[in-house]
Amino acid sequence: MASEKSKILVIGGTGYMGGFIVEASAKSRNPTFVLVREASLSDPVKWKTIQSFKDLGVTILHGDLNDHESLVKAIKQVDAVISTVGHMQILNQTKIISAMKETGNVKRFLPCEFGSDVDRTSAHEPAKSYFAGKVEIRRAIEAEGVPYTYVVNNCSTAFYLRTLAQFQSGLTSPPRDKVTILGDGNAKAVFNNEEDTASYTIMAVNDERTLNKILYINPPKNILSMNEIVTLWEKKIGKPLEKTYLSEEQIFKSIEEAPVPINILLSINHAVFVKGDQTSFTIEPSFGVEASELFPDVKYTTVEEYLSQLE
Repeated sequence: MASEKSKILVIGGTGYMGGFIVEASAKSRNPTFVLVREASLSDPVKWKTIQSFKDLGVTILHGDLNDHESLVKAIKQVDAVISTVGHMQILNQTKIISAMKETGNVKRFLPCEFGSDVDRTSAHEPAKSYFAGKVEIRRAIEAEGVPYTYVVNNCSTAFYLRTLAQFQSGLTSPPRDKVTILGDGNAKAVFNNEEDTASYTIMAVNDERTLNKILYINPPKNILSMNEIVTLWEKKIGKPLEKTYLSEEQIFKSIEEAPVPINILLSINHAVFVKGDQTSFTIEPSFGVEASELFPDVKYTTVEEYLSQLE
């Protein structure tokens, strides 16, 4: 089961999800390292993040995805590598794979995933191409025989629930008058807050049950349809919302008309909330494990609890 603590290197730690991962690793008492580019040190926002990492006892290593020598030097010092790089750098993770192959000491690689399962999606364009990079990295990892865990956390609460997935509305909090629902609103999706995703991710690094598997974070109380979420929110605010249901034809039209990256987001949402991608398959032991079953002691934040914070 769980083994001794791993020395963990996070690449992309100053990004949004990276910050949660670094903090969870440090607080779990894993010796934690973060690869930081020189340019980040002169960025006031990133510099503040780096300082907060140092306060947690994190070791800052200077390096860059495009500097093979610095990657090798950093990777030699650790047992596990977690990538949380931005989407524009997804394919550059081949450079991490290359460096890991050279050092030969990494017991686990967790590439940048943190979304839907890209191997089990019915997404149309442009989401299909957006997911293709992550698929390519999975195949490269497997071809090189690098030990891995792919983390599928599905929908992040701060991103999806904060506005009830009303991405084109300019809202910064859930709507209190009207809401747009994709399709019939009955497809089930999975929602997780970032702290929980980070906690499960770090626990997975040290657990042999997640080796060469997909870790699905599908806690039962967080598998809901959009209709169920809207009903929960209506109960919280004590009033019904005016609902507009968009047909597939209307959704495809809005995808065509939307600018980048909104069009990508809308096509991902079509796959999630209309096609039900996140709950359309059974997690088989041959390829996956479910986080809340593996780690039942984690008290995860439920959708209802999260919405209560937004009232």
